[in-house]
Amino acid sequence: MPIAAAIILAVAVGAYFMLDPSTSPIFPKCPFKVLTGLKCPGCGSQRAIHALLHGDVAAAWRFNALMVVSLPVLAVMIPVQCMRRKRPQLYMKVFCSATIWGTFVAVMAWWIGRNVWGW
Repeated sequence: MPIAAAIILAVAVGAYFMLDPSTSPIFPKCPFKVLTGLKCPGCGSQRAIHALLHGDVAAAWRFNALMVVSLPVLAVMIPVQCMRRKRPQLYMKVFCSATIWGTFVAVMAWWIGRNVWGW
């Protein structure tokens, strides 16, 4: 299973590195934006990943700052999730209700802010 996940990740990273989501037709458009004209919290994430893979942090920030900020958080949370059974106390500290509610508030603030104030 870890080998399959690594292969899938390598293919995805390669695709995002070689193909620009802004111009390539293989990348899906955001259905929320297509239907409403508003940006969802994830809008711009594909372009941000492409920019980060090319070392352009400023462009990635402009495309989706929340995604850029989320990467270090995910770099901590994913290994903790994988160690859930071996280190249950660590898991409970990282995935506590404050983390869940804080994430919810941050995503909602980002969603509202980018549509109301153009963040």
